[in-house]
Amino acid sequence: MRRRLIALLCVTGSLVSGCGMLPGGHDRKTVTVWLMKDSASKEFLRRFTADFERTHGDLRLDIRIQEWTGIVEKVRAALRPGADDGPDVIEVGNTQVPLYADDGRLVDLTLESMRDWGKEKWLPGLAQPGRDGNKQYGIPWYAANRVVIYRKDAFERAGITRPPKTRDEWLADTAKLDSDGTQGIYLAGQDWYTLSGFIWDEGGELAREKDYEWQGTLDTTAALRGMDFYRRLQALGEGPVDADEEHPPQAGVFAGGKVAQIVAVPGLAQSVVRQNPGLKDKLGFFPVPGRTAGRPGTVFTGGSDLVVPQNTGDQFAATTVVGALTGAKWDTELARTMNYVPNKTSLAGAVAGEEGVAAMAAGAAHGRATPNTPQWADVEADNPIKEYMTRVLNGADPAPEARKASRAITGKLAPDVG
Repeated sequence: MRRRLIALLCVTGSLVSGCGMLPGGHDRKTVTVWLMKDSASKEFLRRFTADFERTHGDLRLDIRIQEWTGIVEKVRAALRPGADDGPDVIEVGNTQVPLYADDGRLVDLTLESMRDWGKEKWLPGLAQPGRDGNKQYGIPWYAANRVVIYRKDAFERAGITRPPKTRDEWLADTAKLDSDGTQGIYLAGQDWYTLSGFIWDEGGELAREKDYEWQGTLDTTAALRGMDFYRRLQALGEGPVDADEEHPPQAGVFAGGKVAQIVAVPGLAQSVVRQNPGLKDKLGFFPVPGRTAGRPGTVFTGGSDLVVPQNTGDQFAATTVVGALTGAKWDTELARTMNYVPNKTSLAGAVAGEEGVAAMAAGAAHGRATPNTPQWADVEADNPIKEYMTRVLNGADPAPEARKASRAITGKLAPDVG
């Protein structure tokens, strides 16, 4: 939102400790930016702010840190026409963009992204949910996704000399690891994000849009093949079939020392080592294997996009900030600082030196996001995919259970009438 500063400038959100006189005594436009807690370090934001204000002498940044809890309603309120003191740039979860774009309250950034933002190299799992038809509302910022975290010593004991490259190799290796009191893999029965990748690898979808209506598609032949692979892999461990990866937290299970592999974001390894320091230097990472050796498996891509509200007081200034944050220089710096995947496949080399992040980047190149509809949030709120997975893993016939789950998804994706 456009504001005038006469004498003092403060960058909020506890990013700097004080305020000072503006150089030269002249006024500058202030661009208010909402970023989420822990998305970027304070030091990164200090450096970015200093560089941006040095190279854009007519602009100042007011960066305000937000909590994820309750953010959807807070953003919706800020996007309302006439909202006072709202932000000019907002960081949103990549799969949240449809929630806000659906109201027509975001700026269409298609022209800016086509000019010089390198959109042809964007990670698909960030770019696709930021798009509605031919309009690009969300600009990819950073990504994170699941990889396989494994015990190097367990692989050595099993005679496995390199991480598997294909899903068939992964099953065979996991079967070797599943012995002598060690689970070959700990995979909770309701880890539907991991299942989604297997379904996408088979050419299936969680849901498809046809004639402007969304339908659940877990009952297609391709989606059933993905569930069958999940069933076979999950059976090579003792993950609970009626719970997800957070119940109990899989980091704690892995830290117990009786698990050879888990599927998780690489950062979870830090929690594992904190709980079991003896595993330091014993953990490795590899991309989720694909159907063939030439391509890693498809994975769900999480992360953030940047959006610009329609009610911004200065669209040009707002898009200038977006371009700087998502440009190669600072996007690469953010990825290195925070162990993220950069927003473009062409920048993956910037994180090649970190084994876990490099494994993420390999998967992110083929990453996906959940179906691009604002109603998908209703699916996740009471997720029929989880119940479907539990029933199949308990021995139920997959086909009728998939049809039942697909009908439930279709019902949740139907827009409210009246």
